[in-house]
Amino acid sequence: MQVVNERIEINSEIMLGKPVIKGTRITVQAIVEELASGYSIANILEAHPRLQESDIYAALKYVSEVIKNEKVYTLAS
Repeated sequence: MQVVNERIEINSEIMLGKPVIKGTRITVQAIVEELASGYSIANILEAHPRLQESDIYAALKYVSEVIKNEKVYTLAS
């Protein structure tokens, strides 16, 4: 198990190793997809009572860090 931060963990035995909110099976991906679909933070918290608002912000920070560290290569055409 890898603890990414105080709220997110990666464990190969939980959700096939996708990053999840610690102590849940709620993936970072699910949270971001719900936000992208127009769900408000209040909607997400209502749908997932085990989540806290800080979990949603931790998921967004995680995604931001992944994108920030992403390497992009341009292919010659």
